[in-house]
Amino acid sequence: MLETLDAPAVRAWCRLALSALGQAREEIDALNVYPVPDGDTGTNLFLTVESATAAVEHCFEAGAAPGLTTAVKAMAKGALLGARGNSGVILAQLLRGVAEVLAEHGGGPEQLRRALARGAEAAYQAVLDPVEGTLLTVAAAAARSADQVAGGLAEVAAAAHEAARGALLRTPEQLAVLARAGVVDAGGRGLVAVLGALADAVAGRQPMGPVALGEDLPGASWDPHGGNDRRAACASEPERLPGHPAFEVIYLLEAPDAALPVLRATLAGLGDSLVVGGGDGLWNIHVHVDDAGAAVEAGVRAGRPHQIRITHFAEAASRAGARGAARAAGAGDLPDGPTERAVLSVVTGAGLAELCRAAGAAVLTAAPDVPPSSAELAQAVRRCAAREVIVLLNDPELRAGAGAAADQLREEGLRIAVLPTRSPVQGLAALAVHEAGRRFDEDVVAMTSAAGATRYAELAVAEGESWTMAGVCQAGDVLGLIDGDVAVIGSGIAQTGAEVLSRMLAAGGELVTLVLGEGVEPDLADRLVAHARRRRPEVDTVVFAGGQESAPLLIGVE
Repeated sequence: MLETLDAPAVRAWCRLALSALGQAREEIDALNVYPVPDGDTGTNLFLTVESATAAVEHCFEAGAAPGLTTAVKAMAKGALLGARGNSGVILAQLLRGVAEVLAEHGGGPEQLRRALARGAEAAYQAVLDPVEGTLLTVAAAAARSADQVAGGLAEVAAAAHEAARGALLRTPEQLAVLARAGVVDAGGRGLVAVLGALADAVAGRQPMGPVALGEDLPGASWDPHGGNDRRAACASEPERLPGHPAFEVIYLLEAPDAALPVLRATLAGLGDSLVVGGGDGLWNIHVHVDDAGAAVEAGVRAGRPHQIRITHFAEAASRAGARGAARAAGAGDLPDGPTERAVLSVVTGAGLAELCRAAGAAVLTAAPDVPPSSAELAQAVRRCAAREVIVLLNDPELRAGAGAAADQLREEGLRIAVLPTRSPVQGLAALAVHEAGRRFDEDVVAMTSAAGATRYAELAVAEGESWTMAGVCQAGDVLGLIDGDVAVIGSGIAQTGAEVLSRMLAAGGELVTLVLGEGVEPDLADRLVAHARRRRPEVDTVVFAGGQESAPLLIGVE
């Protein structure tokens, strides 16, 4: 358990927050009824934190290990540059406030209390007309509780998280539109996930999964299940707040601090939901207006706007409704018919990439331990130049980013199916049954079935002592993971691989696929093939040189 927040803890915080928001993204999108029911708050918060996480990761990849100051400043700037939507800009400004205190004063318990207070204050200051019952209210409650609790870093973070959860459940009492819809505030729900990740990071624990709001909380006033019908209705028939502006305008602005008062006054006169985040000459501007051109022109007069995004709310709400209806019905997004189709496979290793290309797939090659962002996934799909794309992730960690990318691509008119393949061997099994001449839905079902019928395993080398499902491992031990769980602890690649293979074949199988990683023993494949034949003579075995650095051996059994 940490006594002082350091750069690795900030890195862990960002990673855990991104994972938590990824798990909750669709739920938060469905909660989004204020200020406009356009169903994108979860996606916007995910993309904001994804940008913050990427900036922190870059610090660690740049050379020498960064200090706390470097890490928190990178987190804040990354969030600012990648902030999306009203809630995203507010969260970015909250993180900037937190970073200001930690960078200057350090990461002890008292400093974290002050940082959370400064973050809440900065979030309120970013909003022209603060409204209670929103992310702001949740942030303020978290800061107050952190300030009042005694104890160390873990106690402060845990108190902030618990207070945020309680405040979230009370948001319908403060904002009538939430009460009418039977939901809590979407932005506040996202902040609860971010603060929960902070508590997990400083306590040195892994998250236990999505927060089940309304359970084990005294005074819970929101039933997370009872509001589903209402949320479904909001998705299928989006509401429009009376008199609300037609456009959301957001852009980055390079401008001196002195130019901001006039810009704020100009934008305030054009519309509402004005949020200005940033500082030191770089700002993120968000506003809802009827005249999008005038909002951009105001930025031009103040400085240099770029990364300009303009969203028409009626179209966004319609798309949100279509997404909700499609999810509920399990239907596709475009009518069936003859369309060009592509398969995109995400892999690590040159050998795996060539295997997928040979099977007719486009390939996005990911670096080891650096998953592609949602923007990179979206760009790779666009490069396929097809109206229908089936995406093979081959890694469970990519599901959240792929979901965000898929929603964006559907809005562009593409038909996307993301197959949750958890290993490259499942992706290869899916590719083996792909037929472009089939109807899209039939192709997706066939590929999903083939992937699901393939048990997968991989070997990894333990970096230190740790508890696993198979017992305690030491640094240098070879771990055999079957379907994601450690099942074997061994001393060598060949011995552990044989034991894993025996366990998998004990449950039956017709085809074994071995994908060899970079630098394995030259005779590894021959030894494992011979072992498989001794165990199950009727089973066919195929061997590929994958070249992946992340795992010395991948095994699939179909």
